[in-house]
Amino acid sequence: MASRRLRTATLIGTSLGFVAMGSAACVPAASGGSLKSTGTPTTSASISQADKAEGAKAHPQLLEEFGGTVSGPQAVYVESVGKTIAVQSGLSNARGDFTVTLLNSPVNNAFAIPGGYVYVTRQLTALMNNEAELAGVLGHEVGHVAARHAAKRQQAAQRNQIIGVLGSILSGVLLGDSSFGQFGQKLFSQGSQLLTLKYSRSQELEADNLGITYLKRAGYDPRAMATVLESLARQNALEAQLRGTSNQVPEWASTHPDPASRVRGALNQAGSDATGITNRDKFLTGIDGLVYGDDPKQGVVEGSKFTHPVLRFAFEAPNGFYMVNGTRAVSISGQSGKAQFSGGKLGGSLDAYIQTVFSGLTDSGQAKITPSSIERTSVNGIPAAYGVARVQSSNSNVDVVVFAYDFGNGQAYHFVTITQAGGAGVFNPMFRSLKRISASEAGSVKPRLLDVVTVKSGDTVRSLSQRMAYSDAQLERFLVLNGLQSNSTLTVGQKVKVVTY
Repeated sequence: MASRRLRTATLIGTSLGFVAMGSAACVPAASGGSLKSTGTPTTSASISQADKAEGAKAHPQLLEEFGGTVSGPQAVYVESVGKTIAVQSGLSNARGDFTVTLLNSPVNNAFAIPGGYVYVTRQLTALMNNEAELAGVLGHEVGHVAARHAAKRQQAAQRNQIIGVLGSILSGVLLGDSSFGQFGQKLFSQGSQLLTLKYSRSQELEADNLGITYLKRAGYDPRAMATVLESLARQNALEAQLRGTSNQVPEWASTHPDPASRVRGALNQAGSDATGITNRDKFLTGIDGLVYGDDPKQGVVEGSKFTHPVLRFAFEAPNGFYMVNGTRAVSISGQSGKAQFSGGKLGGSLDAYIQTVFSGLTDSGQAKITPSSIERTSVNGIPAAYGVARVQSSNSNVDVVVFAYDFGNGQAYHFVTITQAGGAGVFNPMFRSLKRISASEAGSVKPRLLDVVTVKSGDTVRSLSQRMAYSDAQLERFLVLNGLQSNSTLTVGQKVKVVTY
């Protein structure tokens, strides 16, 4: 886990959210089973040298932020599909001008940046059920670039910049409710996947429409845009149910409209009687074996417990809180508070480290947050210290706590928490739970893998769901993962996905 400053950063690209009633014209769907181009895109642009330079500079930063790349046959397959759909955009007719990357991230996300760089996470890829859905998602993101939405967002931000306690207009995954006011909305971010300004609805719909246009042009079934949106909506609902939240903001969606509200628009745009290839079996074969959920190299969330087998530590969230694991930070969220866990180089004393973390919570030009005092303690044999600062939010006072641990060899880890004034004690059990783990405990942490199986005689939705490597909601997880309903009937020879160890 690398060092992470818990403040916002510069806008670098476009981020996931796809489907429906934009202004670009659609061309007739290609017929037959082969992929081909059929005409000139409506957004005729090109990849300039400036765009290439910008993309090349941002690319390694994005790879670091999203856990690096997935290599192997799955990545090669995704790259091929991505280039096929990207050339439909008119940005370039040369497949070699596009760099398509499968990211090692457990977050449902996809995005593209100028210069021909297109990204999708393994987690979102695993949620899809055919090649047309993958092409639709990537086509939507390329559509944002072709329509130059990022540049328009930046211009709008410059005109309408909001100056708040942290001088930022961005919000993070932890902010499904507004109980902590404007301050809470600006304290936490979950990495580059959320370091983007919100697209306008018209921009989202235009990118949706462009993605559908690209699907038709390439010969894919354009209805795939609606089905992948439906899967995302169902996944959001399932995660909210499992976490006990009724108004969950999904990891990738704080900057995008709810996919559930856009499925019908996507289907209308595609045409209910549309045709085209989906390449379902080819797709499932192509993604078989992907790591699903958390990669142990980045730590694993199991219920209320987070374990990092490589760095050899573990901690538990308080009762009633849920965790989201990012590649460089863990987010903890509940009704009574928000928190984030990450680490960095100690360099000096814990006091100085804590002061540095507090300083990193504000942008330049804003008043620095300063703890009233810093207290020393010890947690499970680990030297620790903490500081508390009370901050005036837009409508109330909040307490910000930095609780840091000295792991030796110049390495420190810390929590940053925010609660209503006087409520910081809700996180005391979590602060006290951090501990080192043994080699045997670390070795027991195994990755979950996506396993594509062929339905045999006697297999049912319920029997196959029992193979899911979860202790809860096996049937619900299986149905959402495969785009099935509880009354769906499986046929012998059909391929389906299960998650195993």
